Amino acid sequence: MSHGSFATVINCMDGRVQEPVIAWMKQRYGVQYVDSITEPGPILILADNRDLQTIESMRHRTDISVNKHGSHAVAVVSHYDCAGNPVGKDAQMVQLGAAIARVKSWGFGVDVQGLWVDENWQTYPVAFD
Repeated sequence: MSHGSFATVINCMDGRVQEPVIAWMKQRYGVQYVDSITEPGPILILADNRDLQTIESMRHRTDISVNKHGSHAVAVVSHYDCAGNPVGKDAQMVQLGAAIARVKSWGFGVDVQGLWVDENWQTYPVAFD
């Protein structure tokens, strides 16, 4: 039962990245609402595939967003100066690719987009082939 249009973000808990990512998602996907699934360094968690309890929690929350709210897109977010994943952009891009593959493997059949938020808190799409 949807009350407006939704997209989903798997984002860092870092407050600096919330608003720019939500604004980008609303503009890119034309949605009213953005469900936020937050963890410290979520791409590290998803790429490592070791904290299975947290990964299952993230999958379950994504399931609610997609299947209850009707979200038709999921963004996985990486960002500059991440305290939960204190590595540089190059390492984060490798993790982001693995994180996107993991989210796609959940089989929700929605668009899965990688995002990078830079040192000026600007949001950019990241493509992986």
